[in-house]
Amino acid sequence: MPSAAAHHSSAFAAPAPAFGRFELRRLLGKSEATMAWLAFDSASHLEAMLTMPRVAPASAAGVADWLVDARRAARLDHPNLAPVLECGVHESWPFIAVSRGAGITLDEWLSNHRLAPVDEGAEWLSGVLRGLAFAHDAGVAHHDLQYHNILINERGQACVMALAVASGGVSMRAGEGAERRRGAPIDTAALRAQRRAAERDVLACGLVLHRMLSGEPALGQADIGAVIERMAPRGREFVRLPWTTPQPIPEALRAIVNRSTAGQERLRYRSARTFSNALKGWRESIADASGGPVALLIDRLRTVGHLPALPGLSSRVQRVTAIESQRTDEIARNLLPDIGLSLELLRMLNTAQVQGTQIAANGAVLTLRRIVSLIGVNGVRQAANSLRQWPGPLDEAHAAALRAAIDRVRLAGHTAEALRPAGYDGEVVYLITVLQNLGRLLLRYHFAEEAEQIDLLMQPTPPDVDPELQDPPLSEKAASFAVLGVDVETFGTAVARHWGLGDDVLHMIRRLPADAAVRKPDADADVLRIVASAANEAVDAVHYTPAAKLAAAIGNVAQRYAKVLRINAKAVSESLQQAREIVRKGLSAAPRARPGSSIESVANAPEDSSPPAEKESASASASQPKQ
Repeated sequence: MPSAAAHHSSAFAAPAPAFGRFELRRLLGKSEATMAWLAFDSASHLEAMLTMPRVAPASAAGVADWLVDARRAARLDHPNLAPVLECGVHESWPFIAVSRGAGITLDEWLSNHRLAPVDEGAEWLSGVLRGLAFAHDAGVAHHDLQYHNILINERGQACVMALAVASGGVSMRAGEGAERRRGAPIDTAALRAQRRAAERDVLACGLVLHRMLSGEPALGQADIGAVIERMAPRGREFVRLPWTTPQPIPEALRAIVNRSTAGQERLRYRSARTFSNALKGWRESIADASGGPVALLIDRLRTVGHLPALPGLSSRVQRVTAIESQRTDEIARNLLPDIGLSLELLRMLNTAQVQGTQIAANGAVLTLRRIVSLIGVNGVRQAANSLRQWPGPLDEAHAAALRAAIDRVRLAGHTAEALRPAGYDGEVVYLITVLQNLGRLLLRYHFAEEAEQIDLLMQPTPPDVDPELQDPPLSEKAASFAVLGVDVETFGTAVARHWGLGDDVLHMIRRLPADAAVRKPDADADVLRIVASAANEAVDAVHYTPAAKLAAAIGNVAQRYAKVLRINAKAVSESLQQAREIVRKGLSAAPRARPGSSIESVANAPEDSSPPAEKESASASASQPKQ
């Protein structure tokens, strides 16, 4: 074996066939930083795989540091990390040996198959991510994840070999108590290096999945490290799955892959576990429509409920139930601003009907006044007592985000009331609009961190980002796929079905797809769905569109629904303004749109996050839905 100095000056020279007790047989793969060899172990008379840096450490101290990192990584025990036979040094050249029985390299597999089937590729990368997440939690990164150090065994399972092989002797042992003086400050520089190395591993995983699904390496470059150097923040290259691929790629999986290689660092997966969770959610949802994140949500409903009650619930309930002679519509108007309580009343009554209790009605009940008349004030008390107090288990920041989401949903509900055609019950329109947001509200409460990621992916690119690296904001559907592996709309549908709401209601509470034409409605259920969708799109425009483009965005919403609802941009903007006033004052019913408001007043009015007011106001007359 040539000396370390010789290899330092000739970085790409191959080692000699004899490597201690190992006989090097053939090169399995190489990158700028590492190479992997198939070898014969004369001690065990079995084949092994040796991975080593392309450039040997320049000093004995560097070799020693490399061995410390490699041996620390070798102690990690996880099903998706290949067991290490030996971390050794031959003539100043360090190596990591793994049994050939651990599998063949992904490089070898792809050379025979070109691309992996969608389900297998996702499953393999999920395994790689699980192994890396375990290693990252222990402060260990790979530093040069390549196709030649991912193994596929005979059972079709994937694992990672040669952790820390390209560490260069740069220790990542920040904060390790055994090697630090007790009470000494944590090495923040080492922690930052550890975080950057872990994020590089995660980006490399996205490029691996891109290669397995598309059949071609990203940017035509087989060396993943070289591709990473051409991407942000160092380079300006984009990596996206082509629209035409050798095999169909599901929309959800495409969103996951493209997020993993996004042009902007802020949009990528920041941890192996987050990336793994998105793939897991997608894989479980296609295996079982009620599995994955949906199953987890249903389970959480049983433990912490659907939403907490807004502040002031006790006084509201006490007031409306103290005088049992109150009209049910007056009671309903006092309860409607609390979305948590409104949903609990809907759930309680409709679930009771499904279970065959004494409450009887024809189909789902979609007005609170009807529910109050059926269950009485005692039922209202029971529903209120079943709710958690605000904000439940949420911390202050996540509670504020949930409250803002609730205010937007109420804004949409009252906007829909103002936009509804004559003859349709305002309360029914309001509650259908709320139910179209059921999945979004549940996401904010039960998956608060994931909701933040989705919102980030939907936001416009900040103005300080290099125009060449700007990613267009994702649609809500694509963003939820990229974070959860399932569409957030699926949450609402699954929970509504769990509550006993029938197919007619499930149809109404699905928003119209953004790319679907708005056609003349065939039935009243279609009208309710269309009105609610229009209002929700208008509120989304206010929330996600920069002020300079808001007028155009509202105009687009009006144009999309103009023929069916007979509305224009002025009607939409005025309805939004009236709805904002109602939300600000804590009222519960919207009058028809009146002239005098403007798009600008809607855009500039501040969000109000105070609890709903305790007093009510006169509401518009509420007619029954058209039959």
